[in-house]
Amino acid sequence: MKPDYWQKASRALARDDPTMAALVRRYRDMSLVSRGDAFGTLARSIVGQQISVKAADAVWARFAAAVGTVSPAAVLAVGAGGLAGCGLSARKTEYLVDLAAHFAEGRVDPARWTAMDDESVIGELCDVRGIGRWTAEMFLIFNLLRPDVFPLDDLGLQKAVSLHYFAGERPPKKALAD
Repeated sequence: MKPDYWQKASRALARDDPTMAALVRRYRDMSLVSRGDAFGTLARSIVGQQISVKAADAVWARFAAAVGTVSPAAVLAVGAGGLAGCGLSARKTEYLVDLAAHFAEGRVDPARWTAMDDESVIGELCDVRGIGRWTAEMFLIFNLLRPDVFPLDDLGLQKAVSLHYFAGERPPKKALAD
C-alpha cells in the first residue's frame, strides 16, 4: 500500500522539476512499502553493514536460525554466545545484543515514534551501538515511511543526483542540501 502522501508528493516533484517529472513517469508504478517489524529491520541493517548483499543474506539466515523468532527477547535469550557461528563479527554481535536490550528496556520504543519528529527518532536510534545517522535515516524512509527525509550521506542518492543533475560529476554536499 502506498503511503498517503505518495501521489501528492509525486505530482509536486513532477510539476516543479522536469528531471523529476521524467523520473516520476518512468517509475510511476513504484512506491515505498514498509519493511515491517522495527526490531527485525534494524537488526538486519546491522547484520548487513559493510558486507555484500549475498554475504548479508547468508549471515542473516544463520542469525535467524540461531534466535528462532527474530525478537529482542530471543536475541537476549541466546546472548552473544548463542550467536557465535552465525558469521557475525564480535562487534556486530555486541551491536545486536545492545539493540535487543534497548528494545527490551524501552529505551527504543516504536510506539512513541508516531508522536516524535524525525530528529528525535534519529537521536533515539543513534543511542544504539552500531546505528548511525545514515541507518536511522534509511529506517525513517523504508520502515516508518517518513516523507521528508533527505539522507545527504547516502551514496545511492549522491550517484542519482550526479547522474541526473551534474552530468555524472559528484556534486558537492552543499549542492545536495540546496
